[in-house]
Amino acid sequence: MKKTAAIIGAGIAGIASAVRLANQGYDVHVFEANSYPGGKLSSFEVKGYRFDAGPSLFTMPHLVDELFRLSGKDPQAYFDYIRLDEVCRYFWDDGVRLTAQADRQAFAREMEEKLGEPAAHVLAYLQDSAVKYNVTEKLFLHRSLHKLGTYFNRDAFKGYANMHRLDAFTTMNRANERRFQQPRVVQLFNRYATYNGSDPYQTPATMNIIPHLEYNIGAFFPKKGMVDITESLVKLAEDLGVKFYFNTKVAKIETSENRVTGLTFEPTADRSGRRSSFLAPRSFDIVVSNMDVVNTFRKLLPDAKQPERILRQPKSSSALIFYWGVKKSFSELGLHNILFSNDYRAEFEHLFHQKTMYSDPTVYLNITSKHKPDDAPDGGENWFILVNAPNNEGQDWEALIAQSRKDVMKKVSKTLGVNIADHIECEEILDPRSIESKTSSSQGALYGNSSNNRFAAFLRHANFSREFKNLYFVGGSVHPGGGIPLAILSAKIATDLIDS
Repeated sequence: MKKTAAIIGAGIAGIASAVRLANQGYDVHVFEANSYPGGKLSSFEVKGYRFDAGPSLFTMPHLVDELFRLSGKDPQAYFDYIRLDEVCRYFWDDGVRLTAQADRQAFAREMEEKLGEPAAHVLAYLQDSAVKYNVTEKLFLHRSLHKLGTYFNRDAFKGYANMHRLDAFTTMNRANERRFQQPRVVQLFNRYATYNGSDPYQTPATMNIIPHLEYNIGAFFPKKGMVDITESLVKLAEDLGVKFYFNTKVAKIETSENRVTGLTFEPTADRSGRRSSFLAPRSFDIVVSNMDVVNTFRKLLPDAKQPERILRQPKSSSALIFYWGVKKSFSELGLHNILFSNDYRAEFEHLFHQKTMYSDPTVYLNITSKHKPDDAPDGGENWFILVNAPNNEGQDWEALIAQSRKDVMKKVSKTLGVNIADHIECEEILDPRSIESKTSSSQGALYGNSSNNRFAAFLRHANFSREFKNLYFVGGSVHPGGGIPLAILSAKIATDLIDS
């Protein structure tokens, strides 16, 4: 008989784990409390406007392709995407605008022409970002940091020789200020701290590896929208025999001595209010949790030894998202757009120290109908507007949302020269509270623990349990971190440990 594997949560890391375990010969069962897969990587539709609910930037597509090839499948038979010719459009309140081309030389020239930064500085920075990535990739991203063997191999010794290139003992902002003459260029590259919910004035400059993903590897767009990453991988998993159970909430991970023995469940209502049937307790050979590691321990393993040092680490930032159906088209906007705050330091001071929203927020605006016209009615656009928000610590969110909505409308209207309120046909809102409730993310944090100190990588939970031999962890709250690429890599690390 096949060995059995249970996966708690059908987020992208859970689905990737299911694919890998099916290829290892396991009988895989995925249990999801929601009525849909994908976690944050899902979608919905309102009045003819389709919205990707969560992640909107697609990088490192080879990690998705790898799952199909591992399964003996042609990736394009399931999932297709394009490489973008432009990465992002940037806007400042004084009218300065810049389009970041995917071509590095063109990007560097425009930085020189529009912002006054020598092109050579930009190209050198992107080369250094590539070096940082190459040093860290095989040492930190593809292996467990919590196994001794990780530190005694050829890749590790090569990495040690270049550790000084990582700038681990200075902040992202300080490193960028040393490299660039123009404050706007520093701000542009500081924004990459938000890709893992960090503060550029605190997070180590090692995080300057992130621009490498967009400018050296490339930014991409799934032809059917971001949700197609989820849907194509679910189809692949099902073709491999994986079974998905939706509206099925795990109540507890059952244990005996140093092993996990199985799961117990509680019924869950779907979106229409219908209750799922109650599943009897089930035993499994291994269990993989794609649930936030804090809630995995607090809710599903209350009697286990709690790794308090890790669970109590400060959490990353969250987000306030407005989904607007806009009955007008704007040629000056692209797929990805950033409207910058006039005082970036003050914005992050509010986020991480005052735990509130800043009155002049940086606005990220994603419009997938630019590349996928059927995401909006003719003449309209589907706007995904995200502003950085603190994680949920009991703030007055109704007041913060109302004020932030006014601040965002003011900024967008000024940039575009129209009263955007006149063109909003429909609206949905996602805030840190609903992120927490829908995805079981502790405090609504988007990326688990904060990366605002130089030891943050070592303060994420391992991809395995030290107490229970057959329990493993994947997803953005554990090593190597949050975001689609790292979540997929967490599945690779965990299932490689299972396989070994």
